[in-house]
Amino acid sequence: MTASFEDLLPGTTRALYHRIAVAQTEGRTPSLVAAVVRGGRTVWSAGRGTAADGTPGDGTQYRVGSITKVFTAVLVLRLRDEGLIGLDDPLERHLPDTGVGEVTIAQLLSHGAGLAAEAPGPWWERSPGELRPGLADVLGDRPVLHPAGRVHHYSNPGYTLLGALVEKLRGEPWEETLLREVLEPLEMTRTGVRPRAPYAKGWAVHPWADVMLPEPAEDLGIMAPAGQLWSTTADLGRFAAFLMRGDGRVLGPETVAEMRRPAAVPAPGGWDAGYGLGLQLFRRNGRVFSGHTGSLPGYLATLWISAEEDVAGLVMANVTSGPAVGQVSADLVEIVAEREPRIPEPWQPLSDVDPALLELTGPWYWGPTPFALRLLPGSGLELTALAGAGRTSRFRAAQDGTWTGLDGYYLGETLRAVRRPDGSLSHLDLGSFVFTREPYDPSAPVPGGVDREGWRPADAHPPR
Repeated sequence: MTASFEDLLPGTTRALYHRIAVAQTEGRTPSLVAAVVRGGRTVWSAGRGTAADGTPGDGTQYRVGSITKVFTAVLVLRLRDEGLIGLDDPLERHLPDTGVGEVTIAQLLSHGAGLAAEAPGPWWERSPGELRPGLADVLGDRPVLHPAGRVHHYSNPGYTLLGALVEKLRGEPWEETLLREVLEPLEMTRTGVRPRAPYAKGWAVHPWADVMLPEPAEDLGIMAPAGQLWSTTADLGRFAAFLMRGDGRVLGPETVAEMRRPAAVPAPGGWDAGYGLGLQLFRRNGRVFSGHTGSLPGYLATLWISAEEDVAGLVMANVTSGPAVGQVSADLVEIVAEREPRIPEPWQPLSDVDPALLELTGPWYWGPTPFALRLLPGSGLELTALAGAGRTSRFRAAQDGTWTGLDGYYLGETLRAVRRPDGSLSHLDLGSFVFTREPYDPSAPVPGGVDREGWRPADAHPPR
């Protein structure tokens, strides 16, 4: 008999609603909407306040600001996965004559290119896009502030360049590519570059009085790939599920996992905060969060994901400042994760196994240090340190009979099973390290050799 725990418990949903109610009241925002995604679907959503002449719901649009950058990053990684670009390619190779063509695509994705944070001229978020008709108007006379690859410096112009790259290689406007390659496959029918009713109007709230001022909703023009989009909790919930699990119609699970890994020089605070390929990263209470914040005049938004917990929380509000939507979004994830911990998938035996792979499993030793090698589904392997903290990594099988590290110290490194001329298993070679079946096995080619007299008591050969 299998139990079903797809829906959240009443106590959990009340705690979630209480959290956003406090945020809307104390943050003094006209309206606020939120949702939680678990198991690939939205399991809770709610609205608070008044927007679009009523209580906002799943279909009410809000502007999501820099969450747009994640969509742009997805388009760029699709180009990479198709073999049209490499992440280490200089921008000049694909988009010439920008004046900053030596920076790489990976550096632009992770805000490590050293470009200025903002465009020159009037405050671009509150001025018409017509004021910036070309990339020269976005980059200005001094686009580079830091050496590329040395400093994490958030850059809106950097994502404008990535949007221009997409347009150049696809031969069509950025928004048309986004619609065809991401929004339509993920059925995000209420996400786009312009608002469609019902949508929440943007407001600024006076800091010392309960009065409001309407904010302009400008078309950002060429800077749209950095912050133009409008969306809903229903649509962002679908996008959150995609960022946790992948979707073969857009990006596979390995690529979205790559987006969630640190790719830049860590922001202040070390790995407690960082940036992946289009995703902000941080740690809180032992959990790793990925996602993005967003803000434009009149709007705040945040989407945070805990891939390990398989939970995402998202919050949007129609106010320039006030509620700490980033903190609220993370709180929603933790409320669910702590009250209703993830139930693991049921254990099932492998349907088929190669005896040669099964032979690799069991204890191995790096010098005297014990490890265990386990077989994973899909011919993958997991190397686990058995003596306290150690270099644990998972490996993906390659077509040439080797394995490539997926995480940890051995990320990207190659694991080989080395056999003797008679076919028997000799040792493992992992990034030049030799792993043997016995500690310092004298029959294996351990670098530096193994003393011929073998293991001995401490006083067997006193120092000379």
